[in-house]
Amino acid sequence: MTELDRRAVLRAGLVAGAGVVGGGLLGAAGATAAPAWRPAGRPVLTHGVQSGDATADSALVWTRADRPGRMLVEVSRRPDFRGARRLTGPVLDPSGDLTGKVRLRGLPAGERLHYRVRVESLDRHGLVSEPLTGTLTTAAREHDRRDVRFVWTGDIVGQGWGIAPDFGGLSIFRAMRATRPDFYLCSGDTVYADGPLSETVTLPDGRIWRNLVTPEKSKVAETLTEYRGQYAYNLLDEHLRRFVAEVPQVNQWDDHEVTNNWYPGEVLTDDRYTERRVDVLAARARRAFHEWVPTPLDGRLYRRLSYGSRLDVFVLDMRTWKDPNDGNTYADPKRGLLGREQREWLIRELKRSRATWKVIAADLPIGVVVPDGPGTQEGVAQGDPGAPAGRELEFAEVLRSAHRAGVTGIVFLTADVHYSAAHHYDPARAAVGDFTPFWEFVSGPAHAGAFGPNALDGTFGPEAVFVHAPPRANASPAEGFQHFGEVEVDGDTGAFTVHLRDRDGVSLWSRTLPAPAR
Repeated sequence: MTELDRRAVLRAGLVAGAGVVGGGLLGAAGATAAPAWRPAGRPVLTHGVQSGDATADSALVWTRADRPGRMLVEVSRRPDFRGARRLTGPVLDPSGDLTGKVRLRGLPAGERLHYRVRVESLDRHGLVSEPLTGTLTTAAREHDRRDVRFVWTGDIVGQGWGIAPDFGGLSIFRAMRATRPDFYLCSGDTVYADGPLSETVTLPDGRIWRNLVTPEKSKVAETLTEYRGQYAYNLLDEHLRRFVAEVPQVNQWDDHEVTNNWYPGEVLTDDRYTERRVDVLAARARRAFHEWVPTPLDGRLYRRLSYGSRLDVFVLDMRTWKDPNDGNTYADPKRGLLGREQREWLIRELKRSRATWKVIAADLPIGVVVPDGPGTQEGVAQGDPGAPAGRELEFAEVLRSAHRAGVTGIVFLTADVHYSAAHHYDPARAAVGDFTPFWEFVSGPAHAGAFGPNALDGTFGPEAVFVHAPPRANASPAEGFQHFGEVEVDGDTGAFTVHLRDRDGVSLWSRTLPAPAR
């Protein structure tokens, strides 16, 4: 990023923080503020370009401008864009924080494509921004046997650790980019809306960590503008911007997109908040999430994505229908994290899938105990190794239904707990016997405080085969213990290879799982 580009991005972020662009009053009063100024010169794309949810024939492309304008997109097999297909996208206006996304359709399957984005001014026809370019890889067709490589992580800019240029910024995204993945799965906590930044933090060894700070990151997010500012902040980092311009994303949300460990209907007791109704905060946060992230246009967060005959990814939403955090020992099968409709969808789609591997992207781990204060639980497990209870009931139903239908190749991928681990689950060690053994791989954080390891709950018989965690809580990114995972699926053999990597891309542990027998 040039210094001129950096100034433009910072200026755009500060304008949003001052409530000058649309939405500045919406969080407080429900009305959209009109822009108070008209920028001179050509439009500017302020926060780069991104792509998401790339299928065999479609993909989403996203950008943001510094003023109202019409989004224009070109897509081509060639980097010089000769013979490119041109699409006219939506108008970017203040009601959407000047963001926009368009779904490209009719794309060739299993290819690396080039896209180019401009915005044309609404005030002056023909006045367009400098173009920004990106690349994306489409998925293979459902019956094609193609190699697939992807990376996953979560937990970005948390616990007060922001973008610190002196410490390399969000350099883990440079390492992920170097693997040249077909797509990137973010397992939630895409931002930390409840994690304000201070300008400096003194590290245990006496060094000073200096955060880049914007107005929206100086307090907990409550207004729509403040929630939008969480995503704008992360995109100030050059490593993240280059990564998301080249790699299509698959995004989940978890808790910190709103506030720590939230659930619907909760009323906060945190004195940092003037708006304490979580449902109000979650509505603003969800809107900002969909505006700033290349998520599906219909807003649905749980979905199935196919990557040829070897891989299906089942993306869960474990937050929208989450029941209250209590002791998590109830016997009511109607409660849980997924809600009835999503639970039935997951069972149905697992049975329908003919892919060799069925990756369940979960924003909370299955067997890791994640407390929410004394006597209350945030996650699936609660530390009782006996028969399933509480939220374990719905996952027992999913696993039992899949087992009885002969579904094989289930693997869970997750983040959330801020360390890296490989867990193997086996009914021979479990309190319940009617499920097929499976693996759960944990990665993260991507740029946040490192913690762990947490206790494991014995209900589904987990064994910690590998763990990489810091010696103390909230270890800074400067101390290492930042992680991402990489998966390679061999199109010919169906072998599923997992690497659990550190911030620099070094493989800390790997395992190849052979294709399950049919």
